[in-house]
Amino acid sequence: MKKIKWLLSIVLLLGLWMPLGSAKVQASTTFKDISANHRAYEEIMYLATGEIVSGSLDGRFLPSNVVTRDQAAAMIGRALDLNGQQRKTEFKDVGSGNFASGYIQSAVDKKILSGYGGGIFRPETVVTRGEMAVMISKAFDYDFGGSLSGAANALMSRGIAQGMTNGTFGADYQLTRMDFSIFLARAINYKLRVKPTVAFQNELFVTSDSLNVRSGPSTKYSNVATLKKGTSVQTAYKVGNWIYIQSGATEGFVHNSYISSSVNTPPPTQPPTNSPLASKTIVIDPGHGGSDSGAVGFGLYEKTAVLDTALKVKELLKQTPFDVQLTREKDVFISLNNRSAFANNLKADIFVSIHANSSTSSSASGTETYYYSAAATNTRIEESKKLASAIQTRLIEAWNLKDRGEKGANFSVIRQTNMPAVLAELGFISNASDNAKLKSPEWRQKAADAIYLGILDYYKENGYDVTKLYNIVN
Repeated sequence: MKKIKWLLSIVLLLGLWMPLGSAKVQASTTFKDISANHRAYEEIMYLATGEIVSGSLDGRFLPSNVVTRDQAAAMIGRALDLNGQQRKTEFKDVGSGNFASGYIQSAVDKKILSGYGGGIFRPETVVTRGEMAVMISKAFDYDFGGSLSGAANALMSRGIAQGMTNGTFGADYQLTRMDFSIFLARAINYKLRVKPTVAFQNELFVTSDSLNVRSGPSTKYSNVATLKKGTSVQTAYKVGNWIYIQSGATEGFVHNSYISSSVNTPPPTQPPTNSPLASKTIVIDPGHGGSDSGAVGFGLYEKTAVLDTALKVKELLKQTPFDVQLTREKDVFISLNNRSAFANNLKADIFVSIHANSSTSSSASGTETYYYSAAATNTRIEESKKLASAIQTRLIEAWNLKDRGEKGANFSVIRQTNMPAVLAELGFISNASDNAKLKSPEWRQKAADAIYLGILDYYKENGYDVTKLYNIVN
């Protein structure tokens, strides 16, 4: 009997100390050690409802236990709906058997987390309050200047965190599961914050026949309202692929696939979620539209040629794991500010604007691709230049026009975006030869193929396995 009791004690101890993010640990909406009067009750229960946190095998939350880097990666990854499929990572000390390996690699890909050099991640190192502040600032895209103090200020100014009684942020203090849950829940749901206020600014529209508004950023959270197609919403902030919106008296989270700057934009086909590429949102921007025809030549409107090309690019990307979004899919006017805001709100990975050139000289001809190169506004210069080079190379191969190269420029849509962004000028609508290709559906398909292949080349150069995706183009 004593031996049996001893074995049971060992089993319970293992269950208590196994990684709390492990798939073997069952999530629960109640915990034996978290009562309704616990100071973190609301935050912990909010995360538990969305299965962002879970407890031990014996039904406890263990609020005073410290948080390790792999556990933090898993919790942030679940909150942002990152790809958590266990897989090989770039780190020597994080094998595919680590319960958080998928979340770690996804968070590194999104530049939320990083290693320590030499291919080391240190998954079992305890997270400090300062490190937590940086993680959350990166995960929720807060402007913090890249410093620990800036990250602490970003959280405190939003009412997510408070300072210590000694007047400091306590950056070196080890973080407990209770405190991490408080900070993460407040980052997700502003109503849990010390200062529960946010600004609702950009206007978007519901594009599905009916859209559920939820209390949290996943379908695991309850539905608080339903909005009809065409309903105007004001957006506040983004959590992964979900956006916190307000429409009249209604507030909550909606999936970004079902709201757009254009009422008539249909919801896109959802990409598979078991690929690292599924977390990459690509925004394609057909220039001009509606009352803004763009350049005109030989009876052809720029807005018409580039929209058709963009729709063809979309059809190609829909066959991949990428999440593809267009700033417009109809002949409608979208302001320059709304185009870049659309991409920024989606936290897009890259932005590609498609245009046709024009000149007073009918002899002007060729293809060129622009990127914004002023560091004061867009810090992704090298990535933008890399993307511009990849697309320019493919367009020249496809259309065989004069290679005018990739160039830095000050265009609004690539200046105001926060991600690698380019603007491709397919050809000169004012040149008879270039115009013939712009006017031809077959040549526009070749341009779309080229842009698609250029995007794949860019991701391939950044270390992603896109080999099979090249076969989509005939």
